[in-house]
Amino acid sequence: MSAARPDFEALAAGRRTHIASDRRLVGPVPTIALCPVADGRAGAYETNAEKTWRMTAKVYDLIADSVKLADGTPVRVVVAPEIVYGPRSGAVAQKHFAEQGVSACIFLSRSWAYSDELMGACQGIGSSEWQLCAYGLNQTDRPGAVWLKAFTAAMDEKGRPIFCVYSPDLESEDGPLAPFVAERLLRFARCAAAVAEMRGKNYLSIGSVSMGIIGSDVRRNTMLQYFGMGTVSYDMVGLQGRMARGFYDHEELARAVKFMKRFQKDFGKGRRPWKRTELVEKCLQMALITRDLMVGNPRLADAAIGKAQGFKADVEYAQGANAIAAGTQGQRQWTDLYPNFDVTESLLNSSFGWEGFRAPYIVATENDAKNGMGMLVAHLVTGGVPQLFADIRTNWTPASIKTATGTDVSALCPRGIIDKRNSGAGALDYALDIIRLVPAGDRLSIAEVWNEIRGNTGLQEELMRRAIEATTYMRAALEYFPGDGLSSHYRTPGGIPMTAYRYNMVGEKLTCSVVEGETVELPRNVADHISQVTDKTWPETYWAPRDMTSFGYMGRIGPNHDANSFGLIGADLVTLNAMLRIPVDFHNVPREKVFRPKLWDAFGCDDFRACAALGPLYR
Repeated sequence: MSAARPDFEALAAGRRTHIASDRRLVGPVPTIALCPVADGRAGAYETNAEKTWRMTAKVYDLIADSVKLADGTPVRVVVAPEIVYGPRSGAVAQKHFAEQGVSACIFLSRSWAYSDELMGACQGIGSSEWQLCAYGLNQTDRPGAVWLKAFTAAMDEKGRPIFCVYSPDLESEDGPLAPFVAERLLRFARCAAAVAEMRGKNYLSIGSVSMGIIGSDVRRNTMLQYFGMGTVSYDMVGLQGRMARGFYDHEELARAVKFMKRFQKDFGKGRRPWKRTELVEKCLQMALITRDLMVGNPRLADAAIGKAQGFKADVEYAQGANAIAAGTQGQRQWTDLYPNFDVTESLLNSSFGWEGFRAPYIVATENDAKNGMGMLVAHLVTGGVPQLFADIRTNWTPASIKTATGTDVSALCPRGIIDKRNSGAGALDYALDIIRLVPAGDRLSIAEVWNEIRGNTGLQEELMRRAIEATTYMRAALEYFPGDGLSSHYRTPGGIPMTAYRYNMVGEKLTCSVVEGETVELPRNVADHISQVTDKTWPETYWAPRDMTSFGYMGRIGPNHDANSFGLIGADLVTLNAMLRIPVDFHNVPREKVFRPKLWDAFGCDDFRACAALGPLYR
């Protein structure tokens, strides 16, 4: 039965509007399906049904309670209408999942079931982009492992990557899920939700290539084939035009200016290109406009607001690009004439701004889209944690530090450090250790830490207060930025678990590097010296990789930028990249934490061979 015929005459007579969205970006909430399966034979089915549903309920509660999107929205979890035990019940499940907009499926069983005959066709047609996982219970009275091995082998033969979850120890059905099982199911769910959240969104390229940096070359086919995303290009003359015409919310600008008064500032001495109040206002205009270009602004479509504020409302321009990530070219042509984007990027990438606490916007410095995409996937897989864009500025060995300062830091950082200073665009959350804000935060995953902060207004207020107190906005170095600007300056505390990552292009192939480590708090005299001989106006993050020298890291990582996340999230990034069929060229994730589809075993666990054989997810 077809849907009711639309009233085309009424539609033709109507005027276009800015259609509201329940969330910041337009798109479905990622949905994970649970598909319980069992032996269909009379007697066998009945003795398994109750415990199979109890098993399914545990997995449902685990994911529904724990996995959230970057804006705090819980991931949707749907369940098959009945236990799948034959081809027709499998088709019923497939129909339900398709109607619910499913993008990932977890099959689970405590017993034998008919594996490929049961669901091979209906789960293999029309769902080739779904992320798949199978969990078989490890216990002795019913052979969940036998079904699991048979089913995953069938999926391998079809070339359908499927993640396999099986406890190394016998499981009790009376208590909660085994920790090993829960960890792997959550890793799958977080990564699958991140993959689904990116799909159909856009990367907004504001400007073009910055100073010949190869990462700024936004590759449309790469975005599409590997991430399922589109690319929108916006010439920077359009941004200048919006500033000149006053095409932004002037009331919001006034609130942003008031908010900026909470920060300490150092405008420097001597003649500058802009007066102080003008400089702050210009920088904030750029921040508002960049945000509007990404996600739209309905107030810009309102004729009454435009008339009151002195701009001409425009429904088209108010739409935005539905961009889940963006990059700003900045240098050179723009920053020769106008302020740099450090205020824009530092505020938008942070978890708060003039609006208060909110989900960060992912904005890459110098339009380094490959680094920006790394920031996006890490942001999504952690459930919304802000990400730090950085230069891989300088490798300092203990010997170099002692020569420069006379201070021996070999006990503090025996393998050296990387100075991850950037031009002032770093997210302000990195001015403090957010993990220590949460009681017993060091015993939680970073996603759990962020859920605690997001659910507690007191912790949010404390985060904002500490970040603002620790940050000074300082005048831009005119030799780099003749058009002026304001750079956020802070010094990241030491002892914070932090993961560095980077996407790289090799010809037409995309690869990823992932390295876990920890921030280092240098003695005050050492940090001050490094700051003075580098650039004291820029934010400072000193970091040491785990189990390798800082020089080894610098020698193997890709271009001149990397991105960084609070927490040790290397295992999640390895899993997520396997879902996208992007090989990880370089990582230090412990072997027991690596979780990839079972199909990888057929390629000797060689990430490059498996990804090459499968090709990008969306090709």
